[in-house]
Amino acid sequence: MVPETRELGQLLHMLEERGAETVPCPMIAIRDAPDREPVEAWLRRFVTGRYSDLVLMTGEGLRRLLGVARRINLESAFIDALRLTRKITRGPKPVRALREIGLTADLPADEPTTEGVIAALERDDLTGHRVGVQLYPGSANERLLKFLEGAGAEADPVLPYVYASEVDDARVIAVIAEMAAGQIDAIAFTSAPQVRRFRDVACASGREAELRQGLERIVVAAVGPIVAAELDAIGVQVNVIPRDNTFFMKPLVRELAAAFAGSRRPGAPT
Repeated sequence: MVPETRELGQLLHMLEERGAETVPCPMIAIRDAPDREPVEAWLRRFVTGRYSDLVLMTGEGLRRLLGVARRINLESAFIDALRLTRKITRGPKPVRALREIGLTADLPADEPTTEGVIAALERDDLTGHRVGVQLYPGSANERLLKFLEGAGAEADPVLPYVYASEVDDARVIAVIAEMAAGQIDAIAFTSAPQVRRFRDVACASGREAELRQGLERIVVAAVGPIVAAELDAIGVQVNVIPRDNTFFMKPLVRELAAAFAGSRRPGAPT
């Protein structure tokens, strides 16, 4: 079962190349922030060149900022300002998004977490720094903002996108039932909001026990530690996770295939 949304086709193709029968169920849609004014105002501040640093938490966040900048004729100015600003990245996805516009990360976090970003920033004196912080839905990241304030920096956060439901609750409930009935062998989670959507729908429909039963009987794969932590928070054991900080879909598929090598029944859905 595949709850991915953004790169669903790519992930399905990689799984099917390895012989899996896939069951797509895109859980989350990504939309621009409904109130564009704060994002546009943030971009106008950023392009003045007065920012010392920019923390990029997600690749999607940078792409959304670029999209808004393009619509208000600030794309070139935004990229120029990015070039002059130290770019701190959490994980590989913002690094990839920077490469798409010919830029590189200046300070990648050792671990793709808020704690990893803080550990990277702790090495420097941030007194007087003006730091842009790209947030992502579901996380105001007060820990990072409080750290920056305590370090003498001025933090300026921006939230450029939101999550919305991609499929209706009935489809999610049907997938929960299929897992509990043993009709699915594995599920591959690629973002924490996917996990939260499963939990929320199960709770609202009185199917928490059915969800736990389903996830206990199948192989649960997580693309990285943030997703794994979200699963752990609801008591789900993660069976497959990419190793050596390679938190991409391709290593996820490779590890998932290795987990089933010689044991997966032919034709079983994944």
